[in-house]
Amino acid sequence: MQAWQVHENGEPSEVMRLADVAQPVPGDGQVLLKVRAANINFPDVLMCRGHYQVRPPLPFTPGVEICGETEDGRRVIANPALPYGGFAEYAVADAAALLSAPDSLDDAEAAALHIGYQTGWFGLHRRAHLEAGETLLVHAAAGGVGSAAVQLGKAAGATVIGVVGGAEKAAVARELGCDVVIDRRSEDVVAAVKEATGGRGADVIYDPVGGEAYTQSTKVVAFEGRIVVVGFASGSIPSPGLNHALVKNYAILGLHWGLYNTKNPKLVQRSHEQLTELAARGAIKPLVSERVPLAGAADAVQRLGDGVTTGRIAVVPTGAQA
Repeated sequence: MQAWQVHENGEPSEVMRLADVAQPVPGDGQVLLKVRAANINFPDVLMCRGHYQVRPPLPFTPGVEICGETEDGRRVIANPALPYGGFAEYAVADAAALLSAPDSLDDAEAAALHIGYQTGWFGLHRRAHLEAGETLLVHAAAGGVGSAAVQLGKAAGATVIGVVGGAEKAAVARELGCDVVIDRRSEDVVAAVKEATGGRGADVIYDPVGGEAYTQSTKVVAFEGRIVVVGFASGSIPSPGLNHALVKNYAILGLHWGLYNTKNPKLVQRSHEQLTELAARGAIKPLVSERVPLAGAADAVQRLGDGVTTGRIAVVPTGAQA
């Protein structure tokens, strides 16, 4: 079969190589899956660079999120068991963690429903307890993680402010349903949020960016507000001033969604059931901006790492239907 492999760490476009390799053999409790579509996530970029908290042995195949097909023909959503990731024709996954792919979504959309939307659901509902009528601020609102949070925020009845970088991404954020869109490249984010909220600030702030975005968050978080730290796409990990959190009376909440798979897997299943229901009634729909063939995976991963993509990019192996 064909699979992308990383033999050394570095930029994805330089270290990902497409090769003919042996089909992976499932271990105990694992199943072999034909990859119907693989979604590109920022952890794929970080793993290529050697900067992710999970460091699979070299060589490995990236791709942490797929819609696959079991040997008996079922469509499932899975996180492949590394080093046999999803940017390949076949992958392996833990049988106990398979989730049914919603009938309302095609393969590429189903592949994109998992990590970003699970992270959004846990971040907004489990950690921040977002309530209807509250104001939600989403950084990188046009990206894969951000777009999921925007849709989930709207579905929960929140007023959503989306922060993006550039006019093209601003247009995407508006289409996603943001009530207010702020272009950080041409607007003062702090002033714009205060104006949009009458000086009150945002009740919940969803931050997959870190760096300057986090600093902005601390300046616009409302009384009893919650900042959900999801990741550091900017490459800069902030050092929060706890005295500031005390004086302004806000909470800083960390979210590592992957821990729930081992600490409380029943919650992952419950979240998937709710996401499936939301997808069935059209309240959420993964924004798949591109579908690329397997041969285009390295370029697509690099573009995600460079911050020039919107929504999700799905890798569709030859012969698969997306």
